[in-house]
Amino acid sequence: MNKISETQLRFDPAWFEPDIAEAIDWLAAYGSDPGGGVTRLLYSPAWQEAQTALAGRMEKAGLATRLDDCGNLFGRLEGSRAEQKTILTGSHVDTVRHGGKYDGAYGILAGILALEFLRKQFGQPLRPLEVVSLCEEEGSRFPLTYWGSGNLTGRYAVHTPPDIADADGTTLQSAMNAAGFGLGTFSSPRRSDIARFIELHVEQGFVLERERASIGIVQGIVGQRRYTVRVCGSANHAGTTPMKYRQDALLGACEMIEWLERKALHQSEPFVSTVGQLHVKPNSSNVIPGDVSFTVDIRDAHLAALQEFSGEFPEAFARIAARRGLKIEIEEWMNMNPFRMNDEMNKTLAAICHRRSLPFHTMFSGAGHDTQVIGQLCPATMLFVPSRSGISHSPHEYSAAKELAAGIAVLTEWLYYYGYTDV
Repeated sequence: MNKISETQLRFDPAWFEPDIAEAIDWLAAYGSDPGGGVTRLLYSPAWQEAQTALAGRMEKAGLATRLDDCGNLFGRLEGSRAEQKTILTGSHVDTVRHGGKYDGAYGILAGILALEFLRKQFGQPLRPLEVVSLCEEEGSRFPLTYWGSGNLTGRYAVHTPPDIADADGTTLQSAMNAAGFGLGTFSSPRRSDIARFIELHVEQGFVLERERASIGIVQGIVGQRRYTVRVCGSANHAGTTPMKYRQDALLGACEMIEWLERKALHQSEPFVSTVGQLHVKPNSSNVIPGDVSFTVDIRDAHLAALQEFSGEFPEAFARIAARRGLKIEIEEWMNMNPFRMNDEMNKTLAAICHRRSLPFHTMFSGAGHDTQVIGQLCPATMLFVPSRSGISHSPHEYSAAKELAAGIAVLTEWLYYYGYTDV
């Protein structure tokens, strides 16, 4: 950071404030819901229109654009040392259904504004700088996540996509092909030329707001385990079956869920456990529930604790089921280990915030992000800006333009340091 301090550069957030406010509303028009919110699902018409519009905006900013064969969009500012690996920033363009207009979109638009500013103020960088609009992260249309970043890193292969379908029965491959991707028309998504990656994102929580911090420097992303638990008992008449003879699947499931909460409360932060879905059969007011399924979502920043809990709860559930005369099945369908951000890159971010007298808070992300996937390829980190009341994945998601602009100023200075100075 000595180079930046010596030059006394000033990246004023006020320069970005009106532009980011306009850009957020502009992009939200692609997939805008009549009742509020934004729905922009992978390979949908709204998704295609948004990527096309973003390509135009990148070109207007003076960036060279290209698509890869899974639909990731890149805008590049070529470096004078073109043989060196690129510094990449950006986020995902897709949304959840009826989501907010900041999640993902902010990181893309911030990257475009930052690179446009750097090009106009300082000309060509030493190292290539790129912004990416990743095609998919949310898993809102198909039962998979990180399709965009996963293709960059080799986690997925665009020409052998998973055999999965959306709620209407459309397969991932057919949707991708119909949108013009996965046909070999564009370059391979796989990248080996990325030196560093940084993702600017709204927090999606209320920590920064409560800490009165303008910036969140993310230390790591929690690991996740997700399961579906099925409890099988015996459906029977609610009036004629004595309590002592019942095999009530719902009561068994309730005891299991209560066990989860009780044990989770004794774990160290940031451990959390959530049951988010519950399905009861036959779901009738006068029938004892015979079949219940529910989801279990476990997250922690510490791998050992995550693994220990993931081994402990199935044993506890099995004991509860046996005592009640129930059968149980547990299926794991997500297994993501915790991810740690790059310390050296975070020290640079902290130095920028200190020099600007900008209050920041170091923290873990409780939500998953593309950074943890791209971070398997190169050093990576994240920056957060506050979300009002912590609301996210909702039409009520909101971050003030002033806070968004502060994040862009820090991002721009960080990109200047790694792109324009001889580090």
